[in-house]
Amino acid sequence: MGATKTDHFAESQNELAVLAKALGHPARIAIIEYLLKVDACICGDIVNELPLSQPTVSQHLKELKNAGVIKGNIEGNSICYCINEPGLEKIKGFFEHITNHLEKKRNNCC
Repeated sequence: MGATKTDHFAESQNELAVLAKALGHPARIAIIEYLLKVDACICGDIVNELPLSQPTVSQHLKELKNAGVIKGNIEGNSICYCINEPGLEKIKGFFEHITNHLEKKRNNCC
């Protein structure tokens, strides 16, 4: 078998790409914003906050969890979701790196 396209990139680049892809849908952004707003683990209430069906919301939650943006714990018959801070720290670090670079370059740009 040949190498996949992702094999040509650093692990950190691949991890960040997975995170960025997970953030690439407005429903997932809405889920993250809701979890940040309530600032607690949520069990089942997310479906009531979005104009989407329960299976669709579940799929978006699965994508966010697989990317490490949120985490879920099983409590009884439901899964409670909350923000996974280490996952968001990776995104934050990437954008801080870009911002720092641009601030330095701003003075030297044509």
